[in-house]
Order: sequence, then structure tokens, then C-alpha cells
Amino acid sequence: MVHPIIKIIVGAILMVGSVAVIYQYTLPDFLIAVKGVIPPLVFILGLFVVWLELDELRIEREIKAEEKKKKQEEAKPAQPAQA
Repeated sequence: MVHPIIKIIVGAILMVGSVAVIYQYTLPDFLIAVKGVIPPLVFILGLFVVWLELDELRIEREIKAEEKKKKQEEAKPAQPAQA
């Protein structure tokens, strides 16, 4: 089994190497790709935020409905037992 420190070092070398290659040889192309990828990623992030907030509102509404139902059940007078 490989020690985690070795994996971290290899990962850091790969990151530095890829940045060096991008910077030396393909920086303009890389920037064009980044400019093309960022808007869809921002859209997806916004979609995710909207979905989370709508789900939170739905859950809050359900909790309020349950609390209201529970209060109504508690407010009902207990019916006497009939013999």
C-alpha cells in the first residue's frame, strides 16, 4: 500500500507540471476554453442554488402544516366514552 504522503507529492508534481505545460504551450487556447466553460458552470451552480432553496421552502411548508395539524388535534376536546 502506498503511503498517503507519496500520493500527495505525486499529485502536487502532476498539478505543477500541468500548469507549466499549459502556461508554456497552450495558454491562449486554455483561456478560450475557460471562458467557454465558466458560464455554463455558473448557470449550473445557480440552478443548484434555486433547487436547494425551493426544496427548503417545501420542507418549511410541510413542517408548518404538520404543526398546524398537531395544534388542531390538541385543541379538539376529548370525546367522553359512551357506555
